[in-house]
Amino acid sequence: MPELPEVETIARNLRPELADRRILSVGLFWPRTLAAPGADEFQQRMSGQRIETVTRRAKYLHLVLSDGNLLIHLRMSGDLLLRPSPCAPEPHDRLHLALDSGQTLAFNDTRKFGRVWLVDDAQEVLGSLGPEPLADDFTPDIFLSKLHARRRQLKPLLLDQSFLAGLGNIYSDEALHLAGLHPLRQSDTITSEEAHRLFTAIRSVLQAGIENNGASIDWVYRGGGFQNHFRAYGRTGQPCPVCATSIERIVVGQRSTHFCPQCQGNE
Repeated sequence: MPELPEVETIARNLRPELADRRILSVGLFWPRTLAAPGADEFQQRMSGQRIETVTRRAKYLHLVLSDGNLLIHLRMSGDLLLRPSPCAPEPHDRLHLALDSGQTLAFNDTRKFGRVWLVDDAQEVLGSLGPEPLADDFTPDIFLSKLHARRRQLKPLLLDQSFLAGLGNIYSDEALHLAGLHPLRQSDTITSEEAHRLFTAIRSVLQAGIENNGASIDWVYRGGGFQNHFRAYGRTGQPCPVCATSIERIVVGQRSTHFCPQCQGNE
């Protein structure tokens, strides 16, 4: 699943292509792609809309419209592609938006897990999300207080989108390794110095991911290079880049978790 850096990269690539473009028509090929509203209302409301800009919140793409907000979560296999108009739907295309630029924005989703919302207020969908880890108003002190307010293991807590928005399996493993903290460490035992280390590590790996256009590790997301800089994620049995101890893999909350038993200490 694309995480914050991958979604940020998609948003940045689409922004100059979609900003100030008008939607001429809508092709909906799998109605269950829509989380809200229903198919008839969606098609009626979307035709004629102007896309003001493209942005991101957590793992959601956010198209700000002249009347409302289009939110897209790619989930496991979703992808957004620009193709010349007119174009027939290709295999696994779920939604087409034909634009006045002569292009069509196609939402392709093999596994059908991705979802699209058209809402008046974006907070209807985004309101339960935690803070953005790269936001200026998110500070180490706020992070420490949030860690101490939850008595949970670090790895599943970092994956909780209501705690911190945008992190997934890759960047959680990378941040914990960079900070030297065990993924099963209890959040309420983290010291101020450790919280500052983890705060800095989270920002560092996310910024590095964005600079490398995200990570390309499967058949869905393409064009990223951050996989060439992984410290821990997916490196089971390979030497830790810090101490050369073999990276280990455990399962935490049904998610593969990679860490260095030497550098990341005890639970």
